[in-house]
Amino acid sequence: MTTPRPVTELSADEARRIALRAQGFLGTPDRRAGVRGVLRHLGAVQLDTISVLARSHELIPYARLGAVGRKTVEDAYWKDTHAFEYWSHAACILPIEEWPHFAFRRRAYRNRPQWNHDLPDGTYEQVVKQLRTEGPLTATDLGGAKKTSEWWDWSGTKVAVERALMYGEVVCVERRGWKRVYDLAERAVPADLLHDELDDAECLRRLVRLAGRSLGVGTRADIADYHRLKGEQVDAVIADSGLVPVAVEGWGKPAWADPAALDTPPRGRHRTTLLSPFDSLIWERARTERIFGFTHRLEAYVPKPKRVYGYFAMPVLAGGRLVGRVDPAREGRTLVAKQVTLDGPKAVPAVAQALLEAATWVDCTDVRVERVDAPELREPLDRELARALA
Repeated sequence: MTTPRPVTELSADEARRIALRAQGFLGTPDRRAGVRGVLRHLGAVQLDTISVLARSHELIPYARLGAVGRKTVEDAYWKDTHAFEYWSHAACILPIEEWPHFAFRRRAYRNRPQWNHDLPDGTYEQVVKQLRTEGPLTATDLGGAKKTSEWWDWSGTKVAVERALMYGEVVCVERRGWKRVYDLAERAVPADLLHDELDDAECLRRLVRLAGRSLGVGTRADIADYHRLKGEQVDAVIADSGLVPVAVEGWGKPAWADPAALDTPPRGRHRTTLLSPFDSLIWERARTERIFGFTHRLEAYVPKPKRVYGYFAMPVLAGGRLVGRVDPAREGRTLVAKQVTLDGPKAVPAVAQALLEAATWVDCTDVRVERVDAPELREPLDRELARALA
């Protein structure tokens, strides 16, 4: 693909600030729109099984809005068919109005020639019939999710209902005790959205445009990664997506920006907060390193002796920079910082503030720090926390 000549040149700092504003971390948050506004603004909120302070889909609005009740978060996602769960960047909560734009992915699943799990004859039809007469139901309600205790050993019922979800015949309408609750899409998705009429090109144009808006500015790889598109899919539609080519200082690769993000210089108050490792601000490691000079890696699946920063190390955002990491845990009403990594003495007040705000949000009354990577910063951090807790 021939890249058009950039219409705008951005400094690295301008690009960073545009990205922060696009992700909801710069300027005054729209509290009236609340969690639903965050979801629409981001276009996708990733789900994950790990829960330390809270689950990742709860941490995402918290990081942008501050203390939001957990029931408020769940209701905002699931009540009144406001959202649906589907495969985007990963398993994500998506705004319900984007259902038509994932038709390309549903078609691809329907045309997929091979699957990792076998589907016993008649099981698919039986699951759909049971949901039609008894739904909404969990996989357990449908007859059991697993054949054995091994997590990958799905039952025929679980294989069938997950296949139906990929095809778009079934939709997840909520999470109950972290189990998906399934119902027929014809009941759960508003009638005016329940169609696969858009061709692949229109779907891709929309998702590329959404990714560009949610990122503010990004390379081809950044934009593709947001909804896990292929590079050639981005190439096919980006010229007609409404995004404009830009050159960013130090990036070394062509980039595109949301024109609305270029119209007004990003300014306003920066959020200070802990970030979920699954936050869309830091989804793509190369982008995070390029924008923030910060290497981020989830170590939950790394053997414990090889972990550097901790099981669920949460980056700390302050002043528009990533200034450290906290690996948190909870013991009763104490938030435990099992390991704290600080980017120098200037990061101490911000990390203390982020810890205290998170503790309040999860109803903890105390904060205990177990280990600080730089021993000379242990006393200043303890002093900052003690002053605020006094």
